[in-house]
Amino acid sequence: MNQIDYKEFHWMVSMINSIDAGLVVLDNDYIVESWNGFMYHHSNIDAVDAKGRNIFEIFPSLDKSWFMRKVEAVKTIQNQSFITWEQKPYIFPFKNYRPITGTVEHMYQNVTILPLPSLTGSIDQICLIIYDVTDIAANRMELQKANAQLEKLNKTDPLTQIDNRSGLEVSVNLANKHYKLQQTISSLVMLDIDHFKKINDTHGHPAGDAILKQLAKLIKETMREHDSVARYGGEEFAIILHNTSSDNASHFVERLRKLVENTKFTFEDTVIKVTISFGIAQISTKNGDNKAWMAAADQALYQAKKQGRNQGVVFESMG
Repeated sequence: MNQIDYKEFHWMVSMINSIDAGLVVLDNDYIVESWNGFMYHHSNIDAVDAKGRNIFEIFPSLDKSWFMRKVEAVKTIQNQSFITWEQKPYIFPFKNYRPITGTVEHMYQNVTILPLPSLTGSIDQICLIIYDVTDIAANRMELQKANAQLEKLNKTDPLTQIDNRSGLEVSVNLANKHYKLQQTISSLVMLDIDHFKKINDTHGHPAGDAILKQLAKLIKETMREHDSVARYGGEEFAIILHNTSSDNASHFVERLRKLVENTKFTFEDTVIKVTISFGIAQISTKNGDNKAWMAAADQALYQAKKQGRNQGVVFESMG
């Protein structure tokens, strides 16, 4: 090698060791042939100690079967492949060192796998390029978290902390989708606190708010985990009982009605008597759109109140 070649080789090595990305070259047996400064700084393993060792020996936590599939695919198609942090947060378990994203334990990484053809065209080595994308990933996750919280706030009733009308619409759409695609039966229950205005007039609106919160908690504790409840407005609630016929919904309603009737609702030192009325509608081809389904349950609720309250009525005129 002449002097010009040596100088060029020297600055190339210096550049490779200084760039803010990991460079690793592996042979066909996954033995390390090259290991740059980035890898040393984040693994605390010097290039001299890394070279000649199997990559799975250096990083026992590396998913061997998954990683080998990725590498062998690159060698087969003789084209580069990319692994993003969304697919796999990190390949190598490097600790996060960035102060801005200090709450993130590990470095998030994007990885490029490059085939390195020999002079004969065979792929005898592959190169890994590891990029630190912790800041990007952390910011993206924080934004997603904030958006999820905002979405939750948009569909949550601030008083009772259950779904509001927007949240109810999501649940109704889901039940309708399951019915149309899989013929899964669900029942919608509309319920109303009897004589709620009298409670507000007698004990004040703070007492009414306390009753609404206690009732929402009671409903959540009574229904199944995969069912949903929403405050539809004022003193009216809506419950979706998934995979439940109107007959089975009636049993749930009656159990809840008795529970409410026998529960001592309180505000400060005052015990307040509470009863509720229900309307039940099973989803069907005749009320398969959201508006018709809710109207059917509301009509049954109106009938329950007309018949004397503190009872449930099933909407019968359905196909």
